[in-house]
Amino acid sequence: MSDACWSERQSGWSPKSDDARSPFDVDYARIVHSHAFRRLQGKTQILNLGDSDFYRTRLTHTLEVAQIASGIARQFRAFFKDHPAYDWVPDESLVKTISYCHDIGHPPFGHGGEVALNYCMREHGGFEGNGQTLRIVSKLEKMSEKHGADLTRRALLGMMKYPVAFSKVNNGELSPQLNPKTTAVSLIDRERSAPPKCFMDGEQDVVDWVLEPLYSHDREVFCGVDRKDGKHGKTRFKSWDCSIMDLADDIAYGVHDFEDAIALGLVREEHFREDISEDDCAAFLGDLVESNPKKYTGRAYEAMIEGLFGEDNRRKQFIGKLVHFFIVAVKIRELEAFREPILKYKAVLPKGHARILEALKSFVFKRVIRAPSVQHLEFKGQTMVVAVFETLMSEPKAFLPEAVYREFHRSGDNLRIICDYVASMTDMMLLKTYDRLFSPRMGSIFDRV
Repeated sequence: MSDACWSERQSGWSPKSDDARSPFDVDYARIVHSHAFRRLQGKTQILNLGDSDFYRTRLTHTLEVAQIASGIARQFRAFFKDHPAYDWVPDESLVKTISYCHDIGHPPFGHGGEVALNYCMREHGGFEGNGQTLRIVSKLEKMSEKHGADLTRRALLGMMKYPVAFSKVNNGELSPQLNPKTTAVSLIDRERSAPPKCFMDGEQDVVDWVLEPLYSHDREVFCGVDRKDGKHGKTRFKSWDCSIMDLADDIAYGVHDFEDAIALGLVREEHFREDISEDDCAAFLGDLVESNPKKYTGRAYEAMIEGLFGEDNRRKQFIGKLVHFFIVAVKIRELEAFREPILKYKAVLPKGHARILEALKSFVFKRVIRAPSVQHLEFKGQTMVVAVFETLMSEPKAFLPEAVYREFHRSGDNLRIICDYVASMTDMMLLKTYDRLFSPRMGSIFDRV
């Protein structure tokens, strides 16, 4: 398929003759200047706002993902010149655009907010953070009359991590509900209310346009779903560009969120020894020994632990070693299921590298994400999201800002408009809205709504 079709925009817009930018440079500029991108600075990666000035926000995490993804693409351009995927390696502007977009659909309070909004929208098409990303860039941003940020087809495909609609992967037996274990208070069932990974049905027209250039067989395979009893369906494939971004996201999550956890005292050396064995780290330890046999032979595992849990400067050096270790090892896998190059290739890690990254990700999830201290904050944020949403929908004209209410009214009272408004809030904006509505001593008529 021609490369030119992937730089097209849904509106048909093209730059003036004196514009030196490539189509992907334009995409990059539009995302950098978007409202949704700026709001990432007010959405936290793991912890609640106000605890520390050290930990990563969604914005700093996003910048790290972009840097790692750019590094992977640079490796491909430098060392895979004879590979058939070489001509399809994304340029830096495209890589950054896709990376900058990957989290902009996430609501306040992270996964807790996502679960809360999926519960609130349980009878109105659901909610999923990655699907909201596509909705923002294709419809909600105000850089075109009808097509949001009006990005190129390739950029939209690259940020589409789950190319199947909500209705096609949702298991109706897992519909969100209240927790049956509580009686004095109404709490949502968090497990049942977690959404499937997907885009929302309202963006099917956008997806159809993005996938239009593909061979019909490629399109059908790309949108395939795996199903298991008692689970939501799961998509099978991501595009070539998306695989680069997704791997960079995993590296940033596994390494940098791990770094935060150590620095903030959330995990200790004994936790690491208990959960991540020397065998799990074998590929990285071998790399250390090869780089300096005299220093690391026979004690590489101990040296790694001393570096990670010792002085700050040593930790930063080992974190840098880990990121470099992953980036330079990334390979290209060819998928025989596809003819189209933009789907045919995938960025992957060798087995040993993948094992340690998976160990780090599992460690962060077990020791940080699922820790009671973090779960308390996630639960509280989730509860506030539900309370704000249900209050706004109870009397939209009384509680919505005027501009949002006008859009709600024009839409025929579509609750998706209220969902968009709540999902766009930063953590602090949601907290202030909650306080205005529910805290007796908070709020003023002069507060901006």
